[in-house]
Amino acid sequence: MTENPATPEPTPDSDEQNDEIIGQAFQQSVKFIGIVALVSLITWIGINFEPTSEPIEKGPEVPVRPRGVNETNQHPPLPFTNVGKASGFEFDHEDGARGKKLLPETMGSGCAFVDVDGDGDSDILMASGRPWEWTDETAPESTLRLWINDGTGQFTEQTEQWNLKVKAYCTGLAIGDVDSDGDQDVFVAAVGPDLLLINSGNRFSNSAKAGVSGTESAWSSSAGFFDAEGDGDLDLFVCQYVQWSPEKDLEVDYRLTGVGRAYGPPTNFEGSPCRLYLNNGQGQFTDVSREAGLQTPELSRATKALALLTTDIDKDGDIDVVVANDTTRNFVFKNNGDAVFEEIGVECGLAYDSNGSATGAMGLDLGDYRNDGGMGIAVANFSAEMTGLYRSMPSSGLFIDESVNEGVGPPSRKALSFGLLFLDVDLDGRQDLVQANGHLEEKISTVQPGQEYRQQAQLFWNRGPGAGCFVEVPAAELADLSKPAIGRALACADIDGDGDLDLLLTQVGEPARLLRNDQMTGHHWIRIKTSNISPGSWIECKRGEEVQRQMVGTTRSYLSQCEAVVTFGLGSNSEIPTITIQEQGKTPVRFKPNNIDSLIAPPSK
Repeated sequence: MTENPATPEPTPDSDEQNDEIIGQAFQQSVKFIGIVALVSLITWIGINFEPTSEPIEKGPEVPVRPRGVNETNQHPPLPFTNVGKASGFEFDHEDGARGKKLLPETMGSGCAFVDVDGDGDSDILMASGRPWEWTDETAPESTLRLWINDGTGQFTEQTEQWNLKVKAYCTGLAIGDVDSDGDQDVFVAAVGPDLLLINSGNRFSNSAKAGVSGTESAWSSSAGFFDAEGDGDLDLFVCQYVQWSPEKDLEVDYRLTGVGRAYGPPTNFEGSPCRLYLNNGQGQFTDVSREAGLQTPELSRATKALALLTTDIDKDGDIDVVVANDTTRNFVFKNNGDAVFEEIGVECGLAYDSNGSATGAMGLDLGDYRNDGGMGIAVANFSAEMTGLYRSMPSSGLFIDESVNEGVGPPSRKALSFGLLFLDVDLDGRQDLVQANGHLEEKISTVQPGQEYRQQAQLFWNRGPGAGCFVEVPAAELADLSKPAIGRALACADIDGDGDLDLLLTQVGEPARLLRNDQMTGHHWIRIKTSNISPGSWIECKRGEEVQRQMVGTTRSYLSQCEAVVTFGLGSNSEIPTITIQEQGKTPVRFKPNNIDSLIAPPSK
């Protein structure tokens, strides 16, 4: 039989522990009751409290405008009509593609709106490739062609009359009066030697001894004229893409599964440094690329340049150069004032995207799209990379990528973009953004479902700063602008004198599209000639507290040149603005035009 264990007798220690537990429980109860009482008191005071102070006198009501909303927060109809054939303009691009899949065949060629005959309206220059020299095909009489505008948007081809006999594989164009005779001259970038064509008023002549042709093996892309040393004449900056030859291209042998040999990225080609030529004032140039700091070993390896902007990015009075590089970091060449440059792209935030990655950068443009005195720089990128939209930060010299926040990023991610432009499509006083899209490989949908060779152009309407400036306009509302294209170069001008900006969009191996802007808002506008104003300068249009700013310069987008006119949309307000021209190294010129809805020239200085 097992005995039950005895129950232990309580000890003095166990009695003390029980008393301590009871005491703690009592204290917690008291705290809880106190808290309940305090809450009840506060609630009673809140319900029964009546202020004893005098009420503040009601002031005038301030209208509140929600951020990111304009008067209607809805864009007007913004259709574009392809008027090429009806206007007398017809141009088919020749890419030279005959099955070898050579890299230059994918890049397209440039275009330019330029007043070659000095009659005040924009004529059209078109560049093209050609059949490769090792084929038996006859090259065209000229790979640079010219159409003259009658002022109403009707064009007549006058390539032969203007003595154009260019037979290069053309890429980009640059426009400027290099010999100070009042006529617009033309630099032609090419795969191989470049050319400078001097305008004598009714014909062009090849300035073979101007010193800007580069080397036989060079591949130049975009180019631009600007005053690099502040001496009053136009110098020349030339972007170079990669070190290329047919033999290297075939050796790289880029292929896609299910496709075979295909067009590929430039990652397996060495970079090719940019070039700078200083003008002696009469159209003769000296290559100072090395002395200017553009051709260091490190920069030469990293340069795969396709576009440039000339602007005073640090506001020190000297014109700097921004360069878009394909698959390597973008450059910002800070001008020290004597045409010697320091590359500061990383320091100012323009080298990489918001993830810290280099992108397949193709095109560039710049605008004060918020009308706040800042700079916005747009970068057209490869597919699966958003269009970059970098905004300058006040008083810091830094840029941040605002593509997502401003509404451009996600809608642009699928597209492969080349040319892009800031322009006020509906003349409401805000800069919109348009971009030309198109892939490299015609069979891309075979290996990337959902990706297309021909792609729609995109127009981002600017609704004003706030919760994203830009809203993509549905393709169905853009008419011919949204028809899928193998889009490359993009330029703008008012071809028909109605005040709004029309577009010229080129394709690879297919017809270019001349797209007339058919918006019908009735908004007012003012247009200012800039052919005698140094590129990189700024023009301000002010009415009361409303200020718009635009940069002077025709070198924009990709391989292209826009008209030498700045257009300010004025909306429905008919008040005459005050115009201020801030030119490099000069006292600002301020004047008030006599009227609006007109094209004016700045007063003589």
